[in-house]
Amino acid sequence: MKKRKICVVTTSRADYGHQRILMEQIDRDKGLALDIIVSGSHLSHEFGHTADAIERDGFHITKKIEMLLSSDTETSVIKSIGIGLISFAEVLSGSRPDILVLLGDRFEILCPAIAALILRIPVAHIHGGESSEGAIDEAVRHCVTKMATYHFPATDTYRARILQMGEDPGRVFNFGAPGLDQIHRNKPMTRRALEKVLDFDLTGRVAIVTYHPVTLSSGSSVGTVKNIVESLERTGLRALFTKANADSDGIRINRYISEICAAHPERYKFFDNLGQDVYLGCLKHLDLMIGNSSSGLIEAPTLKIPVVNIGKRQDGRVKAGNVIDVDVSAEEILRGVEMALSEEFARRLGDVKNPYDLHGDGKTSFRIKEALKTVPLTEDVVRKRFHDLS
Repeated sequence: MKKRKICVVTTSRADYGHQRILMEQIDRDKGLALDIIVSGSHLSHEFGHTADAIERDGFHITKKIEMLLSSDTETSVIKSIGIGLISFAEVLSGSRPDILVLLGDRFEILCPAIAALILRIPVAHIHGGESSEGAIDEAVRHCVTKMATYHFPATDTYRARILQMGEDPGRVFNFGAPGLDQIHRNKPMTRRALEKVLDFDLTGRVAIVTYHPVTLSSGSSVGTVKNIVESLERTGLRALFTKANADSDGIRINRYISEICAAHPERYKFFDNLGQDVYLGCLKHLDLMIGNSSSGLIEAPTLKIPVVNIGKRQDGRVKAGNVIDVDVSAEEILRGVEMALSEEFARRLGDVKNPYDLHGDGKTSFRIKEALKTVPLTEDVVRKRFHDLS
């Protein structure tokens, strides 16, 4: 019997972390064939060339698609999308997978989504229905939802939004966030092992900082990072920084952080890419997370780490009680850091429930894989009817 061919696209370290176990599940299923297309920042040395990590995990990459220009301007992002669309059109027209799997809201996934729509290849979209009002990701995510055939949102709130957009309820499955499977399946590394692999003294209070550009704001993202550093200095915190993503302003953010870390190596350290296991170890053992990454909302609640969520990038998303929302000013960030480190807030963390962890058993990826294996793929499946709420 012919195997159902499922193609997973990954464009960054972030979406790979969420899809890694799903990819394993597909690869091990004898009724399925896995294609992997790697693109975006995975192939950029500026962002750590994380395609190497995918291959070290034992996956065979079917195709690598270069699309990012070595610039972080708005114009370069637009040109990168153009390059990506041409390249994905060529690759997908040749490989013709039965289902194309896309996750999230990065601008890079517009390219395979558009190509698949025109080629009549069904798209399964993971983490749709979410909101991030401060970034272009908001519009990208909802665009992909309307181009997708099947949907795997991470909460009932997000499922309801997808239904509000006219999608067929029978094609919208909420199993939770697949990236949380890694936490349930594997024991986090010990603090001593983490310290060794980081080559960084974890004595005292240490924060992990990830700040991405706010692409729908005219303000300076670098200015906000300077305010983060000021709050670290005023509280005496030491910190591990991870790179900003490949949005406009990302290179400037990374350049500034690199300079700060080089000037104060005893206090700060900068990482291109920590890898999923080390990153989760940081969320387990460090004292707080600062920035505007979605991992502060999705993974961090399960590991009971306080999160100082800065600015508007994650506005509109479902948040657990570990998240402290603050403005971008130095005083606001300082207020959030002091609250996160307080004994009162630490006591509250024990009762935090993760809204993205529906079953809490580490089998979300398995459930998604089973759905991908069994959903109908008739010729007219990509012909969608708008489902009114009434």
